[in-house]
Amino acid sequence: MKKSSASKKTASAKGAAAEKASVEKTAAEEPADKKTAAKKAGAKKTAAKKAAAKKAAPMKRQAPAKKPAVVPKKAAAAVKGVAPAKTVAAKPPRGESRTALVRRARRIDRELAEVYPYAHPELDFENPFQLVVATVLSAQTTDLRVNQTTPALFAKYPTPEDLAAAVPEEVEEILRPTGFFRAKTKSVIGLSKALAEDFGGEVPGRLEDLVKLPGVGRKTAFVVLGNAFGRPGITVDTHFQRLVRRWRWTEETDPDKIEAAVGALFPKSDWTDLSHHVIWHGRRICHARKPACGACPIAPLCPAYGEGETDPEKAKKLLKYEKGGLPGQRLKPPQEYLDAGGKPAPPLGAG
Repeated sequence: MKKSSASKKTASAKGAAAEKASVEKTAAEEPADKKTAAKKAGAKKTAAKKAAAKKAAPMKRQAPAKKPAVVPKKAAAAVKGVAPAKTVAAKPPRGESRTALVRRARRIDRELAEVYPYAHPELDFENPFQLVVATVLSAQTTDLRVNQTTPALFAKYPTPEDLAAAVPEEVEEILRPTGFFRAKTKSVIGLSKALAEDFGGEVPGRLEDLVKLPGVGRKTAFVVLGNAFGRPGITVDTHFQRLVRRWRWTEETDPDKIEAAVGALFPKSDWTDLSHHVIWHGRRICHARKPACGACPIAPLCPAYGEGETDPEKAKKLLKYEKGGLPGQRLKPPQEYLDAGGKPAPPLGAG
């Protein structure tokens, strides 16, 4: 009996121990399962947060798109006001072919011919002698100032012989308003003497003869040939040089080379009118310091568009040359200019 009782106690003890071990094992395993579950739940939560953040995150910030530049449609001499705007065409590529350059250059000239149909030399003259003298006097001053000065000069000295025999001090006094009047007096008296002695008092109609006259270079010679004799020539003044380089017609800086480069783009018969179109545009819109790009009728064709003011209204305010209506440089402008609404320039002392 005692033995049986001891066996039962032993078995009971073993069972209790086994049960305790089982409980302890379960207790030990339970936290591990909870930790694993917690880790999994945490991972899911983190992944969900990342997904939500990624979804909610703003797109990578991009630079704001540039507003398309706008230019006016054809502005009839920029006098009638600035026309509605349109998007500017792409700039001509630097690798522009020769054929493309010729086409673009000629199109620019056609556009300017429509804007300035009355373009003309802005120096008053009645004969070749008056034109060559006026052109020499126009250096370092405005055509308007020359036109206000020459009536008195030609009234007193109407021929080369008269001016050749003039007293320098008296001529200087008349030419004083044009600036550099002493040097100009020397030039006009000198060229008058050359005309009287070498050409019978007549202005020669050949380039090689004109450039021999004191104060006369190729630019002056082509002004005279083109406007007094009807012989085509390109006048490369400061406006012409500036614009043809802005338009990438040439990269040359020497006037003679510019003349040759631009002349090769156009028929010879177009040279004189081309000069008027370019010079008029340079004086009125494509200014040296601040071109009025927003009022320019050829902006879509211009590689330099944007160098000046592109806003049409602000650009319009830069057109000071136009403030009196169609600009009147001449006291006696051509009739077609007057028919277009142009006004004669005021005489000296009147404004």
